[in-house]
Amino acid sequence: MGSYEPSRFNFCQIIYRGNWDPRPRASRRLLSSLDIRTSVRVSFDRKTLNITDPDLFLYPFLYLAGDREFDPFTDEERKRLRRFLRLGGTVLIDDTSGEENSTFDTQIREEIREILPEYPLKQLPREHVLFKSFYLLHSASGRKIVKPYLEGVTFEDEDRTSIIYSRNDLGGAWSEDEFGRWQYECIPGGEAQREFAFRLGINIVVYVLTGNYKKDQIHTPFIRQREMSL
Repeated sequence: MGSYEPSRFNFCQIIYRGNWDPRPRASRRLLSSLDIRTSVRVSFDRKTLNITDPDLFLYPFLYLAGDREFDPFTDEERKRLRRFLRLGGTVLIDDTSGEENSTFDTQIREEIREILPEYPLKQLPREHVLFKSFYLLHSASGRKIVKPYLEGVTFEDEDRTSIIYSRNDLGGAWSEDEFGRWQYECIPGGEAQREFAFRLGINIVVYVLTGNYKKDQIHTPFIRQREMSL
């Protein structure tokens, strides 16, 4: 695990009892694209930690990926994730299986119900600020389009989406090998689909860093820079 860099965006991935790292090369190209396309300063070292790690609360963003069934979280892990989310953290969950009926999907939904029973997982509307935080997007992308939308858990009292859930294997679309070649084909839309997966990843990071803003008002340098470049 790399050291914590508080002045930079850290891509931090959750380790759990199961196949927690199905896309080990997903973060590098996403972080590179974030660095090139936005004014976000990034740390290029992926961080990995367990849910019970004392450093969990240092990171506002956690990535949780999987492609199959896994050992259920313990009560302590669920309590810590709930606290992380309620204190302002965001978790991006990425089902990398590419399957309509995946065992990972079944289990992660149960975990979300256990962690936040009073906040249901819902489809995020196209009007959600996440789809316009940097790029203007109309649907969700990834290596495969299992679902053309994202789901999420939103705290209505804060107007903040704390869990973002993709069924489309975002990590697979972002992954390249050690020679800089794409590891996986994007189906059915090819390289245009991959580009939209990167744009969605950038939007998610900018949303995590900036939160909600009024539709007709610019609150951050990221949005201001994007508007000036159009």
